[in-house]
Amino acid sequence: MAELSIVIPAYNEERRLGKTLDALSVWIRNQNFSVETLVVDDGSKDGTVRLVENFIAAHPDSGFALLRNPHNMGKGAAVRNGVLHSTGNWVLFSDADLSTPIEEYAKLRAAANERNPRVAIGSRAKDRSLVGRHQSAAREASGRFFNFVMRSITGLHVQDTQCGFKLMHGPSGRRIYSVQKLDGFSFDVEMLVIAQENGLGIAEVPVRWFNADDSKVTLMSGLRSFADLLTIASERRSGAYRFTS
Repeated sequence: MAELSIVIPAYNEERRLGKTLDALSVWIRNQNFSVETLVVDDGSKDGTVRLVENFIAAHPDSGFALLRNPHNMGKGAAVRNGVLHSTGNWVLFSDADLSTPIEEYAKLRAAANERNPRVAIGSRAKDRSLVGRHQSAAREASGRFFNFVMRSITGLHVQDTQCGFKLMHGPSGRRIYSVQKLDGFSFDVEMLVIAQENGLGIAEVPVRWFNADDSKVTLMSGLRSFADLLTIASERRSGAYRFTS
């Protein structure tokens, strides 16, 4: 069992992923604990799979592994696949572009030690001075509006659910993702609602963040995320998110 599992969902990330894998490899070598890294390909149509396979072949003892979804299922499905296959005492999932530098892991882990939550999440909203490169004004405004609607509908008291840098206690994370269902971009909200419904503490931690180009969020997926909030609220009311044992 690793001390930390890192889950990286990847869809058509050939252009950006190589730099991320190199950065992770360097960081891992400097840690005094064991790390496994699970790259989950979500049905990429470019050279993502070949890139990861070549990296693993060149670094056979580095703890990197490739998982593959059978087709493009969505970021939520990719993260779920990775978390459920993880072995770590702690599980971190990060966007493939490392918009939040991997060094920020230490902040999340420290928050988990201090407050004993089962989930610690990176947040851009807690200290916006840490945002090194902003999204467009329109994207930031839509994000704030989404958060307002999300909090009104789900009852979740988190300022930034969409930062792609989240740490979970391994056993708790695997329980969460055995219940989590949504495949799209609202999976973060669903995961946090499940944690809250089961009394798992959530620490929201300000982290450094740098906007990257080539966002996978389209207008249609954005609209679907709002519709998913209603699904989450309904599932919460029905008790579907409560652990059974």
